[in-house]
Amino acid sequence: MEDERLIAPEAQENEDRVDLSLRPKTLAEFIGQPTIKENLGIFLQAAKGRNEPCEHVLLYGPPGLGKTTLAHVIAREMEANIKVTSGPALERVGDLAAILTNLEDGDILFVDEIHRMNRNIEEVLYPAMEDYALDIVIGKGPAARTLRLDLKRFTLIGATTRLSLMSAPLRDRFGGIYHLNFYGPDEMAAIVERSARLLGLAMDMPTAGAIASRSRRTPRIANRLLKRVRDFAQVRTAGQLDPETVAAALEALNIDARGLDETDRRGLAAIIEKFNGGPVGLSTLAAAMSEEMDTLEDVIEPFLLQEGFIARTPRGRVATELAYKHLGKPIPEHLAQNGLFDSQQ
Repeated sequence: MEDERLIAPEAQENEDRVDLSLRPKTLAEFIGQPTIKENLGIFLQAAKGRNEPCEHVLLYGPPGLGKTTLAHVIAREMEANIKVTSGPALERVGDLAAILTNLEDGDILFVDEIHRMNRNIEEVLYPAMEDYALDIVIGKGPAARTLRLDLKRFTLIGATTRLSLMSAPLRDRFGGIYHLNFYGPDEMAAIVERSARLLGLAMDMPTAGAIASRSRRTPRIANRLLKRVRDFAQVRTAGQLDPETVAAALEALNIDARGLDETDRRGLAAIIEKFNGGPVGLSTLAAAMSEEMDTLEDVIEPFLLQEGFIARTPRGRVATELAYKHLGKPIPEHLAQNGLFDSQQ
């Protein structure tokens, strides 16, 4: 099951409660995403200078990169209260109405997985976002009438991993739209070092880098691996943390030096062995791996694409030269000669 993968980027059960102590509280503490930080800093400072709530903000990108953390950072920077919900939790118009009417001036409403919100609820949000008003329909049929309730000025922060699934009218009502990217090696090492310090662990940068290199460029995964390495060191090496301990701990967890686990390697092997290197369609590959298409597209594929293990073509996914080399597979002659690879292994 996907929720059992140690390197799955989604939050696991009870994990968010544990990670609260590791989350940065301000933009200055937030590591990485420099362009977003710079733009947000200006955006928030200008709003505070006008003594207004900031405009509505939409954060999108793969899971585990800090969208929820950034929402809480914005709230702290604006000295505002934040109410948290999610798209699937808003089942009825009344659910949203109850939340909106209880917001105070300047409050922030954070809606995670906003792309999964019901379309009927979306339509209630439009006047709320634009005019700070809530239109409620009373009655049915010819006797129906609309009641408009004034709302306090608030900021909506939406987070999504699937921007394409959001309706255009909803997207257009956000004043700031920010895309979170995967983190670089130095940023990841700095995140691991900071988290280790907050957990009371003595760790040098080479050791932090050893964890970071297997963390799939995702802070949530880095923090999760850090805790597993801490457990391993406590039991096996009397608490000593060094690159060798990290390697031994994560190899025991079946996570290789590039951050790939058994599921990733199985996906690459399926493309190479069952489909002769590709191209193969997403649905066919998902069936061959006994995985859901959404899991393959949203969780497994983004990192493999980002790291260059697979490539998308008009006809489907193909394994790259790096995938063959990583699995120790010989590159077929017909692929070596078609220009996709620079050289044979």
